[in-house]
Amino acid sequence: TQKNWDGFAIGGLAVGESNAVMYEVLDYTVPELPENKPRYLLGVGKPENIVAAVKKGIDAFDCVIPTREARHGRLFMRTSNDLNKNFYQTVNIQNSKFKNDLSKFNAKLFPNYTFSYLRHLFASQEQLAQRLATLHNLDFYLTLMKDIRRAINLGKL
Repeated sequence: TQKNWDGFAIGGLAVGESNAVMYEVLDYTVPELPENKPRYLLGVGKPENIVAAVKKGIDAFDCVIPTREARHGRLFMRTSNDLNKNFYQTVNIQNSKFKNDLSKFNAKLFPNYTFSYLRHLFASQEQLAQRLATLHNLDFYLTLMKDIRRAINLGKL
């Protein structure tokens, strides 16, 4: 008998498989799932993979990438509003090029904090560094998801 599940989870595609294999499995699996139920892709969280999976019919995700990368001083930075092209880059705040960079790394959340200050916090092993970087990366992902919803509503994704 068929179960009336609340939604469907797809897992095991982020443990070493290539993007091509993941997308091939999604191309096969998603059309077999009911359209009126949420489809959840476990452990997939690189921004380009999220966009690609949404295009294939995935609704929800979970992943440690934004927080893990932040703990190591890597920040996700938006470079374009076009989600169909390269729309972000990852920067390592611990690089020397940020030592004297007085521009804001996230003016929306932290209007008084510069790249230089965040780099200093990481160099000093101050725990505030990881917290600020984590909040920044989570903001990047929340904004990405809002932009994906907007693009879907406009028929651009």
